[in-house]
Amino acid sequence: MSGLTLGLSALGILMILLMLRIHVGVTMLVGGAVCFLVLNQGDTSALLYTLNNLAYSRLSNYDLAVIPLFVLMGQFATHGGLSRAIFACASAFVGHLRGGLGMSAIGACAGFGAICGSSLATSATMSQVALPELRRHNYSGRLATATVAAGGTLGILIPPSVPLIIYAVLTQESIAKLFVAAVLPGVLAVVGYLLVSRIMVAREGGAENIPKASNAERVMALLRVLPVVGVFLVVIVGIYGGWSNPTEAASIGAAACGILAYIQGGLRWQGLRACLLGTAETTAMIFLVLLGADLLTTGLALTQLPAELADWVKGSGLSPMLVLVAILLLYILLGCVMDSLAMILLTIPIFYPLIMGLDYFGMTEAQKSIWFGILALMVVELGLITPPLGMNLFIVQRAAGDVSYQETARGVWPFIASDLVRIALLVMFPGISLYLLGL
Repeated sequence: MSGLTLGLSALGILMILLMLRIHVGVTMLVGGAVCFLVLNQGDTSALLYTLNNLAYSRLSNYDLAVIPLFVLMGQFATHGGLSRAIFACASAFVGHLRGGLGMSAIGACAGFGAICGSSLATSATMSQVALPELRRHNYSGRLATATVAAGGTLGILIPPSVPLIIYAVLTQESIAKLFVAAVLPGVLAVVGYLLVSRIMVAREGGAENIPKASNAERVMALLRVLPVVGVFLVVIVGIYGGWSNPTEAASIGAAACGILAYIQGGLRWQGLRACLLGTAETTAMIFLVLLGADLLTTGLALTQLPAELADWVKGSGLSPMLVLVAILLLYILLGCVMDSLAMILLTIPIFYPLIMGLDYFGMTEAQKSIWFGILALMVVELGLITPPLGMNLFIVQRAAGDVSYQETARGVWPFIASDLVRIALLVMFPGISLYLLGL
């Protein structure tokens, strides 16, 4: 069996295991092990030696300490009731406008994502906070669930973002630079979703506004959310300004969120225990997937599949832009059946060298690396709300209870259209993600 055939066979086995609902970390470990065993005629020595070295070199990486810290920060924010303060603040300022509660939900998702870093956690938390208010004010089930599901995707686009950290680790890119590059695309995402929410409410009708808040009520709502804003500023400005590295900033943010959650009464012993267990479970899952991705990447490298694929693309005569569009379309298709972390870990080792070997608008390799990272994050984000397996759709639909999955899926298409427009803009104008870095 040639190396190329072996590599394609390993990927085929991996896809079959994924369709059988085997954990993605286990499937990648199996795929990598198959490559090693076939190339070494069944001898396990090379496989065990490589697995031993990969486990130590990857999991002893200091940069990975930022993952459990940001996860813990999100857990404290989720269990500490900070989401309600953010939603109340957004409602106080825009809730009286037409479609204002829907826009408040989008804004609250963006604010919560700024201290959480997980789309699934953002969707689950905001479903408990925003959905009852939307339904109480006559938002249709389809519009209410679609708004929260789409807003939940902002959890990984607004820094800090766990998938961006994973991308940085895989590509040896700067976490701080990727966070900076995600700011303007994140702002565009929020603006696009706000417009979609306003248009959908105007088209459907029936949704009620809340009374306009007084200046005193707005000040009080703002004061309640100031500690959350302070945490975000300390973490993000600390990273951007070079005052602290991402791990130190994440430590400060996690401690601050824990203190806030305790003061506001949402965190006691049972809540703390749930936060720690949730952090341990999530971190263990991410580390298992990382280890599986490393073994799969090493196994595929031995088969020469990535190198031969890159040579084929270069010799095919396809334009760089066509290659990029094909990659983004494949991401969107994968998003229909695969979760975001699996997509990043499975595809970046294959697609990243392709993009680095092609010319895009005369950008340097460093610029292409960051640009492609933000693009990959946005199409992964799109996969979270793309039927039939958009994870956010399932989470929000289950929280709603009385809305069918089909209704939620139909309601989310305008938000998907907004995402596609934003992705097209970033493809054609890389400066959107690189502008702040230039400053």
